[in-house]
Amino acid sequence: MQHIIVALVEDKPGVLNRVASLFRRRNFNIESLTVGHTEQPGISRMTIVVDSDNVSAERLTAYLYKLVNVIQVSDLTPVPKVTRDLALIKVKATPENRGHVMQIVEVFRAHVVDVATDSMIVEITGDEEKIEGFLEVLRPLGIIEMVRTGVVSMARGNMPLYANGNGYHVTPVHP
Repeated sequence: MQHIIVALVEDKPGVLNRVASLFRRRNFNIESLTVGHTEQPGISRMTIVVDSDNVSAERLTAYLYKLVNVIQVSDLTPVPKVTRDLALIKVKATPENRGHVMQIVEVFRAHVVDVATDSMIVEITGDEEKIEGFLEVLRPLGIIEMVRTGVVSMARGNMPLYANGNGYHVTPVHP
């Protein structure tokens, strides 16, 4: 089962390396890892997708808490959430098939972000199934290159996931 683990970390050099090393030492394979700034200066949010059972995911969460610079950790798997992935796909687009590519882009609610004489770059955002379906339809036309961001996820509702009543809890776990 895939678990989506979210960690708030201090935005300092070496934090990503420590987190990745923890996964390596514990023999977990990271399916997806996305890191970005939050609305709080100095705090970054890591979204980590890992394939594991519930017990291993709980252990992994506990291990993450032990790392210096980790502020808060949560497994979003059981909660209602919005999850998205972004992909940029460069596909062959000759004058003969350009209209067909445009129809596919429209059906999947994707966007053309660049056009060249022999190719197009298409942007698509959605869940993993939507992106995989889009790729399957584009493959026969010729995918030249592709890049994906990895999963980002946020719990539904009006409160931040790591709320203490006044917003994010930013007291470090390790003083």
